[in-house]
Amino acid sequence: MKVEAIIAELGKLEAEGKKMFLTSSFQTHSIPLLHIVSRSEVPIPIYCLNTGFLFPETLTFRDELANKLKLDLKTISSSTPKHQQKDANGNFFFTSNPDYCCHLNKVEPTERLLHKYNIWVNGVRADQNLNRRNMTTYQAAKFGTERFHPMLDWSGKDIFDYIKEHDLPRHPLDAQGYQSIGCIPCTRKTDLNDPRAARWFGLSKTECGLHTELTEK
Repeated sequence: MKVEAIIAELGKLEAEGKKMFLTSSFQTHSIPLLHIVSRSEVPIPIYCLNTGFLFPETLTFRDELANKLKLDLKTISSSTPKHQQKDANGNFFFTSNPDYCCHLNKVEPTERLLHKYNIWVNGVRADQNLNRRNMTTYQAAKFGTERFHPMLDWSGKDIFDYIKEHDLPRHPLDAQGYQSIGCIPCTRKTDLNDPRAARWFGLSKTECGLHTELTEK
């Protein structure tokens, strides 16, 4: 979608009385959508899923962006405390069961949000992986809610062109070779041919569950 169309659609949803929220990882590729939402002046809360394992640089960058763009920043975390997220051997689930770790820290908190809102705005792009390539701009989510993917047809080039055009900042870890940034234990420096391969390296896992478990087929 073009920028003007995204802003118009957000305004339309607001006029229809839809309650919207947006989740963001606060990576560099998240910035255009956050900027567009701020330009729209539609009051949309921006949720950070704080897993307890995020890079300190991500948290600092999140706060700087929220201040710069005047975002309505909110934080949500798992209802299971971090010290309880361990298996029978005392290992954190991110080492023994990364799918369950993602469920606890990302899927479960977002499910709580879906009970409160009508529309979940998020910045998935079709060029990121096969699962996302099969998504649509509007898509049913759990609990009778709907997902809105305004950036679905944007490319990586579109993202960086927008950032350059509007002189927006980039995540500080970009310069160190990190282009797909999640939790510290499950992120490594990027393979330039496949940025998503930097996540959950060595596993067949490519999604945290937000865009698989919380999408109605």
